[in-house]
Amino acid sequence: MHSNINTLFECLWDNYVAITPSAHKIHRLLAGEENSSGIINDHVAFRTFNLGKTGLDKLAAHFEALGYVAKGDYNFEAKKLTAKHFEHPDETQPKVFISELRVEELSETAQAIITKLVEQMDAAAVTEDNFLYSGRHWEISKEDYDTLLSESEYAAWMAAWGFRANHFTVSVNYLKSTQSLVEVNTLLKDAGFVLNTVGGEIKGGEDVYLAQSSTMADRADVDFGSEAIAIPSCFYEFAQRYPMPNGKLYQGFVAASADKIFESTNAKS
Repeated sequence: MHSNINTLFECLWDNYVAITPSAHKIHRLLAGEENSSGIINDHVAFRTFNLGKTGLDKLAAHFEALGYVAKGDYNFEAKKLTAKHFEHPDETQPKVFISELRVEELSETAQAIITKLVEQMDAAAVTEDNFLYSGRHWEISKEDYDTLLSESEYAAWMAAWGFRANHFTVSVNYLKSTQSLVEVNTLLKDAGFVLNTVGGEIKGGEDVYLAQSSTMADRADVDFGSEAIAIPSCFYEFAQRYPMPNGKLYQGFVAASADKIFESTNAKS
């Protein structure tokens, strides 16, 4: 496991932008031509299956070894997901949001496909330094991908892409150019980016101390054995946090908003 938190996030970022080139353009748009140090990362999100080898706790261990602490629990009933978020004592470090699919709640067909995928993975892989950005540890056919897609967008994405940051998140509170999510969205749309409009362009708001928006995912080629096909890869999120009655900025997540953010990787419109 990584012993340096900054190195881990640099590796995660490099892996993410390789299939999410729009992230570079968005950085230039929001931070000007200077480097990405002008952008503070609010949180990074990960997806996984709740099977023995790949459970949420296996991913969390990499962050807990760096001092992260579990802070919030979330349940997404319709999407069959359980999630937790983690915070670091150093508040300048990004929060981490990890979700896992409750595989046992899917159809037997989907369960069999996912079990077969995870069986191909070496159990020792989860403790390797690079695990959180190691991608896919299995072969998957286009047919199996389509079967999963018909039942769970999340399952299909995870089966195709494996372990990597699903999205990074710009902290709007720390932008130099604007601290307004509405303005950020306008900048993005004017530059031609497509936003996730499920549940509204902005999810949440000052009343729940967190407002979020996101782009729709880029598309990148995935190897399905017999063919490579472009499918949704990763997206960029934007978060504006508001002070709670005690004056501190809210640090948690809002399940109703996150539920809609998941749909930024949807392959079916």
